[in-house]
Amino acid sequence: MPEINLPISLDCIQPAIDFLNKHLGENHEDLGMYVGLAVEELLVNVVKHGQKKDSQPPSVAKIVLGCRWVNMDDSDQFSVWIKDWGKPFNPFANVKTPDITLGIEEREVGGLGVHLVKNVSTHYLYSISDGSNLIELYFQI
Repeated sequence: MPEINLPISLDCIQPAIDFLNKHLGENHEDLGMYVGLAVEELLVNVVKHGQKKDSQPPSVAKIVLGCRWVNMDDSDQFSVWIKDWGKPFNPFANVKTPDITLGIEEREVGGLGVHLVKNVSTHYLYSISDGSNLIELYFQI
């Protein structure tokens, strides 16, 4: 399963998108747009909100992004995972569904990115494993 180590900075976004597009292949450009949007949103959350206050050893001061093709429920899917060692944070918990019928000035700040991730992916999940946050996304072909 291919993976890439990324720095904990916004400079990780373009290498992440390039990595995912490489593994999606040329026949899935339309899917790549949705995958890229979702992953960018989650990476920004990790960079802005997930870092621990204390300094982390170099071995865990990174984000690991991986992907693979899977067959789930008799359907081909592109699976992406994001792993970090920051503060435990489930981006899918306790997020109100934004009222997208309101004008931009009337909307509450926050929640739109997670709403987007939930709506472009087929499945999403969060878990904690060995002191790390793990987010998995699945995108149906």
